[in-house]
Order: sequence, then C-alpha cells, then structure tokens
Amino acid sequence: MRAASARPRRSATDTRPRRNVSSRGGLVVRHEARAADDGYRSPLAPGLRSSEDAQRLAEEIGVGAARLDALATAPPGLYAEIAAESDGEDACWLAFLVAYLGPLEQDDPFQAIAAVRTRWGSVPDLAVVEVGPRGSHEPGRGTATIDAYVRFAARSGGQLSAFAADPAWTGAQRFERVYERLSLPGLHRRARYDLLVTLGLLGRFALEAPGLLLTEDDPVTLAAKRVFGIGDRMTLERRSRDLAAAVEVPVEALDLALENWARTERVTQGVRAAATGGPARERALKALGA
Repeated sequence: MRAASARPRRSATDTRPRRNVSSRGGLVVRHEARAADDGYRSPLAPGLRSSEDAQRLAEEIGVGAARLDALATAPPGLYAEIAAESDGEDACWLAFLVAYLGPLEQDDPFQAIAAVRTRWGSVPDLAVVEVGPRGSHEPGRGTATIDAYVRFAARSGGQLSAFAADPAWTGAQRFERVYERLSLPGLHRRARYDLLVTLGLLGRFALEAPGLLLTEDDPVTLAAKRVFGIGDRMTLERRSRDLAAAVEVPVEALDLALENWARTERVTQGVRAAATGGPARERALKALGA
C-alpha cells in the first residue's frame, strides 16, 4: 500500500523527462521515464515505487482483460472468421497467420494479413507484407518459419491433431506442452502464446494458460522483471499468477498488459475496442492500492 500520499517535488537536478500522454486516432501514445518514487509499495507489484506506475499498470490490466472478453464473446475481423470457419485446418492456419504476422494498429488491423492470407496447404507471399508490433515475421527469413510450422503440423498428422494433442490432458497441460512444441525458428514467445490464447478463446480447442511461460527476454519478460522486482523466472510466474488472481482476471491478460505498461504506444492486438478498458481496471486499482 502507499506509505505516503504526497508525491515529492522534482528537484532542480532531476533531469528525468516528464510524462506526457496524448492520443492519436484512438492510439494511446506515452512519452515517459519511469515515474518518481512517491512512497508507493504493494506486495503484488514489489518492483513499483510510484503510484503513477501502479495506476498505469491497472489501466493496462483493464485493457488486456477487455481484449480477452471481446475475443470470447464478440471477436472482430479475422478473429471472427477463425471462430466461424467450418474447416478446422483452415481455421488453425488463419490463426497462425494472425499470430505470426500480427494485427496492425490502424482502423483495419487485419488489412495486411488479409492481403496475403491463403488456404491451408498454400504458402503466402510475404515479400512485402507489413508486420504488426507483436508480429514475429522478419523479412529476411522468407518462409523459413512457415515451413517449420508446416512440419510441426505434419508430424502430428495435421494442425487439428497437433493442437488437440492428448485428449486426456487438461487445458493447462495442453497449452503448456503445445507451446513447447511450437518452439520453432523465428516464432517468438509472444506469437506462440497469443496463438494458443486465440485458439482457446475462440473455442477451437480446450486451452488455458497455466502462466505467462516466460521463456525468453522479450518485452513481456522485461516488463515483468520491473513490475515484480526480480529476475527469477519461477518467481515471476508465481507473482504474475498472484496478481491475476487478486484482480480476478485470467493470467493471459497480463501478457499484453505488462508489455503495454512498458511501451510508448499501446498495442490492442486486433481488438481496438479493448483500448477503452473495462471493469478489471477498477479491480486492479483496488488490489494494487493505487
């Protein structure tokens, strides 16, 4: 909880840039340094020393949770097509393309993906495709990652079998083990994680993330280290689950929330309506004592 209610004044020698928050066409833009220590402390976010940082984290948790809610209840754009597609292989393939290329932060987040999408069995031309802020594709790799994904599916007899895996597994076991099998060259953690979150929320498979599965120093992991005040991966996983439980949101909501907390521009990952946040923000403010 906050040990002091007043924020200390900046001294004449404090050269850290001030925070400036603006909005461009619904896109939140921040120019900031880490906020000054104002006495804030919380066991749920022991790395934070500023109530301003805690309030911003609560806001981003609200956005992350709102995105998950939208995917589960009213998915927009290509997400809706993934949910409604009658051919399961094509649904999985489109979900992969969305996660791998990443939605853009513009009026039509899926425009670039829609322009190159193909049916399952046909490799798209990615020579000039625009990649979203969370996309994993790098132009220099060509189709190497897609080729690796096709081999991943072929080993199981198709994408449906690869994602369904062992029917005896729980949703959490399936998520974690398929996530491990998706460790393909050029497919980074966020793309793998978001692919499985998407397939689960859209009702294609029984998938439930057991944690953030922080396996590399990506933006989510780096932000988690700052928020939770430690670098140990097991402790980061435990503290992230504790925070999610306290706010009553799925731990998956923290994947986007943590990254956005540390970014200068918010990413909505194809669900632009989520930028307005939701009720989870108030719960997060209360849980964090911000």
